[in-house]
Amino acid sequence: MDECIAVNIQDMLKAVGEEELQRLLSDFSSPLNKEVEDFVRNKSVDFAQKKLSVTYLVIRKTSDGRIVLAGIFTLAHKAVEVTNTNISKTARHKLSRYAKLEEETDKYHVSAFLIAQFGKNSAVSDEWKISGNELMDLTFEILKHVQYYVGGGVVYLDCEDVDQVLAFYQSDYNGFKRFGERVSQREGKRYLQLLRFF
Repeated sequence: MDECIAVNIQDMLKAVGEEELQRLLSDFSSPLNKEVEDFVRNKSVDFAQKKLSVTYLVIRKTSDGRIVLAGIFTLAHKAVEVTNTNISKTARHKLSRYAKLEEETDKYHVSAFLIAQFGKNSAVSDEWKISGNELMDLTFEILKHVQYYVGGGVVYLDCEDVDQVLAFYQSDYNGFKRFGERVSQREGKRYLQLLRFF
């Protein structure tokens, strides 16, 4: 089995053209998270072209030259508020390298790398699948390149309050820590807010 590589969606568009890219994206399936599926199929190209976020396609090439989409992750940046009392002493110390505590609000305001979308393609056969940890490793490979050029060191994401999803992000391997929650008025959903330093 060939190694997975992460390709910027804009580079993929130039390499294979709009029709082939749309075919590849339309094959992406995420039955447990239809929001991710809809984003990949219908919004990812537009968001990248408008510079709102960049989706990376995690692909494998088959022996007969076909491209298989194993997963995706979407990166952006976001200003995040972190309440001082919601994080550990160690996290406060690390966060103070990137943001200053506002005494009157007891909050840090930090610019963070945002993992906006993250998902494996359920439609691919077992031989082309990728694990969640492998997908996260590829995400952080890109983030480390970005960090080299622009600095920063805080990664943020929202996740639904689902035990299995939370356990994945908070595992020792991935190392995200919960610091808050937010409610999306548009969707009427509650999201847990997680961060990680690197």
